[in-house]
Amino acid sequence: MNKANYQLVSFYKFTPLEDPGLLSDQLFVLCRRCSVLGTIIISKEGVNGMLAGSQDSIEIVTNFFQKLDFALEDFKFSTSVSKPFNRLRIKIKKELISLGYPELSNPNEVVGTYVEPKDWNDLIAEENLILIDTRNKYETSIGTFHNAILPQVRNFKEFPGFINKYKVKKDTKIAMFCTGGIRCEKASAYLLKTGFKEVFHLKGGIIKYLETVPRKDSKWIGECFVFDNRVSIEHDLKEGSYLNCNGCGEPLRKDETSNPKYKKGISCPKCHGGLSKEKLGRSKERQKQVELSAKRGEIHIGQ
Repeated sequence: MNKANYQLVSFYKFTPLEDPGLLSDQLFVLCRRCSVLGTIIISKEGVNGMLAGSQDSIEIVTNFFQKLDFALEDFKFSTSVSKPFNRLRIKIKKELISLGYPELSNPNEVVGTYVEPKDWNDLIAEENLILIDTRNKYETSIGTFHNAILPQVRNFKEFPGFINKYKVKKDTKIAMFCTGGIRCEKASAYLLKTGFKEVFHLKGGIIKYLETVPRKDSKWIGECFVFDNRVSIEHDLKEGSYLNCNGCGEPLRKDETSNPKYKKGISCPKCHGGLSKEKLGRSKERQKQVELSAKRGEIHIGQ
């Protein structure tokens, strides 16, 4: 495969599955046969994944999913110069993404109103509308939409607490967005189940917006954090300018690597001095193994 031509596909679909184990086995065999890497989460409420491989292999995998009632619009495609993933992981979980209230957040039962990327700018320009970024603090720190409320949560399970603390009135018109759309579906189901009346969310998430809305018309500010080796993306899904700190997991501007507190693969200015001895030890050993693997012309599996 041409190293400069990795095809990526991200996708999710809330659809009831009777046998997640069987689907896991089928996908493991298919992805191994096609040399596809990445992560797939499977639960009885649906499938969520992000994969990378050659263009032909990704086409085979997406054709498989289309037989499971996925539509072509459920897939978001992009490319990467660097290898996005180093291994294949398929996990079976109780929920695709946990909000902490499974009985109140099943999008197969109720979900908010989808808003196409081309219509998003008009919606968020409305007065008396609350625009909420449902992502975690480290994600929102590098980019978001103008005038969005940032909950400053450390993980998705803190979102209900934010709603209660912020004291959002239940007759307020709410618009939400996230990276690919999956968290907004969960969050919108929760809000509707708890009495909110008007809940909208960006269909396909930020990724679809950056892919389809021209930069000159965009209301997006900054870059979008993604969960692969690219770390961040910009408009037209071009690879962004951030790295990832292995010590604390925070996105790191490339110019911050010149800071004396930056230690490659170990820590960065944001976490320097704040990591436990155990964490530092693990990070140092991991970086040592990464460098040894590089000398052998290999990629360390945990890189």
